[in-house]
Amino acid sequence: MTTQTPQAVEEHDVVIIGAGISGIGAATYFTRELPGRSVVVLEGRDAIGGTWDLFRYPGIRSDSDLHTFGYEFKPWLHENAIADAHLIKDYLRETVDENGLAGLIRYRHRVVRAEWSTDESLWTLTVEVTDATGAVTTATMRTGWVFAATGYYRYDEGYTPEFPGREDFGGTVVHPQHWPDDLDYGGKKVVIVGSGATAVTMVPAMLAGPGAAAHVTMLQRTPTYIMSMPRVDGLALTLTRLLGEKRGYAATRFKNIWLERAAVKALRRFPRAGRRFIRRENIKRLPPGFDVDKHFNPPYDPWDQRLCLAPDGDFFDAIKAGDASVVTDRIERFSERGIVLESGEELEADVIVTATGLNMQLFGGMPIVVDGTPVDLTESVAYRGMLLSGIPNWAMAIGYTTSSWTLKVSLMCRYFIDLLRHMDVHGYDQAVPVPTPGMDHRPVMDLQSGYAQRGAKVLPKQGPSAPWRMAMSYQEDAKALRGPVADEHLRFGSGPRVRTAAAGRRTAHV
Repeated sequence: MTTQTPQAVEEHDVVIIGAGISGIGAATYFTRELPGRSVVVLEGRDAIGGTWDLFRYPGIRSDSDLHTFGYEFKPWLHENAIADAHLIKDYLRETVDENGLAGLIRYRHRVVRAEWSTDESLWTLTVEVTDATGAVTTATMRTGWVFAATGYYRYDEGYTPEFPGREDFGGTVVHPQHWPDDLDYGGKKVVIVGSGATAVTMVPAMLAGPGAAAHVTMLQRTPTYIMSMPRVDGLALTLTRLLGEKRGYAATRFKNIWLERAAVKALRRFPRAGRRFIRRENIKRLPPGFDVDKHFNPPYDPWDQRLCLAPDGDFFDAIKAGDASVVTDRIERFSERGIVLESGEELEADVIVTATGLNMQLFGGMPIVVDGTPVDLTESVAYRGMLLSGIPNWAMAIGYTTSSWTLKVSLMCRYFIDLLRHMDVHGYDQAVPVPTPGMDHRPVMDLQSGYAQRGAKVLPKQGPSAPWRMAMSYQEDAKALRGPVADEHLRFGSGPRVRTAAAGRRTAHV
């Protein structure tokens, strides 16, 4: 039950929404570089970590190396460059402790509405606060800026297509986003529907250790590019030993940024050669006679969708050992014993995992209202990949899809700091990007993945060129976000009262 009682209204300079890897990074940057500002982090759940705390399926790990996925200001010191979720959560907890952020994070504070007033140069946020007993009250916060580090998918609901006959299945059906703590798949036959990073991760994980499945089948409609990558970066360990923790980390980070960029460019420029290379590598890892062209030959070019990683080739090893298999077919219906395919084959299963993707959603789906008018996010255009047309004093943290997510977040935070300093110097307290009239638009996520295609219906747009194009290159963004703060596309203004860098925390009673 939600109740609302008169209470103090907090006022801050910056409200960060979300205490995942982006929100914690932003809080660190802002408290270091903007010490006179009042900053608070609102987290709807009861723990930090975002994705890395929400998902509990077997084997959950990063799909990027932690030397680039980690923060530039905090070296990643574990020997595993491809890290499991618990190691990432430990890293985030250390970041919070080392930077004194614990007092800034408000758990179980879910922002459900945001209203902007040009006259006041303020956002008014409606926040649902859940206490330890589960009782919910409504609070109000005001802020000059919102930094939305909420990710791009719905936390409360994964994507699952309608499967005919699902109610006939006699076993257990589970989505990875809602993995039960007590699910027992030991000695059982498991079918994982899907072929993305989640499925590729789960196949070997569900076959490892005590309680392992008897057999795991990955059922895919369309193949995915999968590449093996060493879990331990030997060169990174050498650089750290020779140069020390900070310099070795910086050198490894520099190396990986450029190697990854070179690989993406090469695969996109020479897709046929890229296909042949990936095919050869797959053949080396798979059993003799395995039908590589049927199960590992996608109909699209490399990096039209994100490549999946198999650390130390664990996914391929599971297939080679005979404990896992891949089936490429379409589902006709679920049956009592498993899944009937269009080919007529029936896959028997005790457990079916629907690793079928995410539902896209920005800002937790909250209504955003500007001067009394609700904002249609699909009509907004991203500016420098972080501000949105039609929404003043609002930044969003959306990372890369072709490289480590956090690489872009660090650049965004630095630009955000420079922007606020610029506004202080010139006496501004409002900033909003204004697109060129008649500019062509396209979806903000330029991928062919199913989740990206579905997301085009609910996400903002991007333009054809900078600063309206959503760059997916660290090198390109490094130039765009480290360049001049202001240009002809960014409009500034001042309300009746100008906030100062030393405004601090204020409260008023309503």
